[in-house]
Amino acid sequence: MLSAIRDLLRTARSIAVLTGAGISAESGIPTFRDAGGLWKNFRAEDLATPQAFARDPKFVWEWYDWRRSLIAKAEPNAGHHALAELEKRAAKFTLITQNVDGLHDRAGSTHILKVHGDIWTLRCTRCGHERHDPRPSLPELPPRCPCGAIERPGVVWFGENLPPDLWEKAERAASAADVFLVVGTSALVYPAAGLVHLAKASGAKVVEVNPAETPVSEMVDFSRRAPAAEALPLLIS
Repeated sequence: MLSAIRDLLRTARSIAVLTGAGISAESGIPTFRDAGGLWKNFRAEDLATPQAFARDPKFVWEWYDWRRSLIAKAEPNAGHHALAELEKRAAKFTLITQNVDGLHDRAGSTHILKVHGDIWTLRCTRCGHERHDPRPSLPELPPRCPCGAIERPGVVWFGENLPPDLWEKAERAASAADVFLVVGTSALVYPAAGLVHLAKASGAKVVEVNPAETPVSEMVDFSRRAPAAEALPLLIS
């Protein structure tokens, strides 16, 4: 099976990859739902919403500042680096990630669609201006735009739609792929998980890399039951 996957990746005209929290967890970043369990007696799902931000933007920002400090200590792992290397070799390559941590960027990937946003991006709630701020901890909470309005994290919250332009690009990449890699994702979060079905229906060979079975495991062509940092370097060697 390993040689068959290697052949697919070597000969594919177009490769698309979907990554989830699992690949970041291997770098020491807690998965979203397990981020230290309860944080000040709140669930992540109760904080990552427009309603929570409207009620208490400072409190929500304290949580995101805590998350930023955790992520800043992490480094890209061998799985991130393997995907960056695969991009260099592929004729056409698109990396679609549900992760907001920026580890793919730091590993060297460039063709990235961040469908859930980027925790290092700050967006003005009034004028919509976005800026990149890589500091692990922000000096003022909530931060403010030069226009004076409060900024919010540049991520997609529960109850919000994915950016339509990015989502359209993700669907096009999945539809055009000869090989579709599903890496470190539970395949439970939609609409991102639907890309696996779209790629399969469009004729792609689907390869899943995950230590455990997921809801899409029965439909994929190949499965590697191993962590991304272990499996991906072998697949591109």
